[in-house]
Amino acid sequence: MIIIKRFFIYFSAVLLVAACSSKNKNIEPWLEHAILASEEQLLLAAEAFADSAKNPRTYEHGAVELVTYNDWTSGFFPGSLWYMYELTGNDKLKEAAERATGFIEKAQYRTNTHDLGFIIYCSFGNGYRITGNEHYRDVMEQGALSLMKRYNSRIGLIKSWDPHVGPWQFPVIIDNMMNLEFLYEVGKLTGNQGMMNAAVSHADKTLANHFRPDNSCVHVVEYDSITGEVISRETHQGYKHESSWARGQAWALYGYTMMYRLTRKQAYLEQAQKVADFILQHPRLPEDKVPYWDFDAPGIPDEPRDASAAAIIASALLELNGYVSEDKFYSNEAIVILKNLSSEKYLAKPGENGLFILKHSTGNWPKNSEIDAPLSYADYYYVEALTRIIRMNRTE
Repeated sequence: MIIIKRFFIYFSAVLLVAACSSKNKNIEPWLEHAILASEEQLLLAAEAFADSAKNPRTYEHGAVELVTYNDWTSGFFPGSLWYMYELTGNDKLKEAAERATGFIEKAQYRTNTHDLGFIIYCSFGNGYRITGNEHYRDVMEQGALSLMKRYNSRIGLIKSWDPHVGPWQFPVIIDNMMNLEFLYEVGKLTGNQGMMNAAVSHADKTLANHFRPDNSCVHVVEYDSITGEVISRETHQGYKHESSWARGQAWALYGYTMMYRLTRKQAYLEQAQKVADFILQHPRLPEDKVPYWDFDAPGIPDEPRDASAAAIIASALLELNGYVSEDKFYSNEAIVILKNLSSEKYLAKPGENGLFILKHSTGNWPKNSEIDAPLSYADYYYVEALTRIIRMNRTE
């Protein structure tokens, strides 16, 4: 029965990608293969975890870790399903996306995390954009109101972590840039200018305080909770305080590219370009452009790679290219990354890898957690990037 079921999944995927190919005459074999493999893997995962009321985060030590709405990664699997449904039109993916999105609805009331953009916007946000479901909009609005409770108007920033994470007064991590789209877009959707202003203020303060002269970024900036003055610059997931944690650079690139799209502030575009150039011109970026988990990790070239950082970088570069370059430099670099991620080294065969799409990501090296493992957010940004390539083909 499993073999028969997998055959029908594969056959339906072939038909859908064939239809996709007919609309996109320039689709290349590697891209077609990537979409096919990703769709089949997502369908298998959706079936395997349908009754769990949880979403997959990683596959480690021979077991899949499933998480509830209390985990920052819980929105990525439903988001991947929504993107793949948008790409293929497969109603089984839509049903799975609706189910997985419903699992995390309670997140809208969380005020103890800055990650509501990751949790809610990747899932409910994509679902609303694709289907127009008004209930999804209601969840987003409540979630944005919850996120605003972490915004300190005196300091002009959204607090990333509470005291249980570390000894900081008012910590802000570069990852938090990724939650600004959620706040800004809901503010625009509902006419809440305060939300939009908060997103811009956070981006401005991060631009002023997170970056070094070489345009790399630090992971954590601690602010004085009274005066708003910078107390320290350090790392929580990188090799050391002065190093360039790969996924942090990816968040910065994506975050400022996205904030330029939303605001058209030239400073954001310029920063996105600076970060892109830091990454792409770095002497320790491997030939396949899938970075080591930290650009300054001491054991390079024997350090773990981070496919999640590569996927985020590729997706961001595809968008950035549309704002700055007619020669397609950034999009060409993105396609090199995606072709490599779509190779046998990184792209899992359907049914393997704990039913995740990509192999060889690094979650939290200092805590020896999720090392050389698949991650739901690697899959999400990989599928998003594939979707962006298809959109590019449709407009060229």
